[in-house]
Amino acid sequence: MGSWRRRSVHEMLGGGLLADVIMWRRRDITIGILLGTFAAWVIFELSGYTLVSLVSRVLLLLVTILFVWAKAAGVLNRPPPPLPELHITEEATNQAADFVRTKINIILSASRDIALGRDSNLFYMVAACLWLISIVSSWTDFLTLAYTSLAVVLTIPVLYDKYEDVIDKFLLLAYVKLKLLCEKLDEDCLRKVKKWILENRKLS
Repeated sequence: MGSWRRRSVHEMLGGGLLADVIMWRRRDITIGILLGTFAAWVIFELSGYTLVSLVSRVLLLLVTILFVWAKAAGVLNRPPPPLPELHITEEATNQAADFVRTKINIILSASRDIALGRDSNLFYMVAACLWLISIVSSWTDFLTLAYTSLAVVLTIPVLYDKYEDVIDKFLLLAYVKLKLLCEKLDEDCLRKVKKWILENRKLS
């Protein structure tokens, strides 16, 4: 734990604009994101719209306004809507594809290690996360879960940065106990497998 403790939370988050927003160094942007997402959540809850239906209606309204504006401008000899040139550069596409490919390869490699039983700790961690997600998602809908997750992302790093020493002690204690539990589970599983193999050999 000593190698990463020398780095601040802001540095571990990349040190850019995203880190500034998460760590409340751009307070106006952070508050704006929280208020905006909260307003969107309230609108969705009160209106009964789904995300897809609301986005479709907003896009339909926007396209209709721009279309009527352009037609009216042609008839009245006025300038058309001031739209920027919309296109995606090949460089941006290659960078995005390379980023996605790298992340997918990491996930596939980790999945292979789990499937082949090479990393028990990773298996228990992934299983616990998936189980926790399934439990939490059964309590609420996707939008509420997304807003809650955003609120957590914008509060936990700041609290950790403020109370790092205290939290590190608890995390270290939890890590030691979890490691002992994983080792015990591994021993129990190996013992059961060996017992099952011996019983099958006796029967055969």
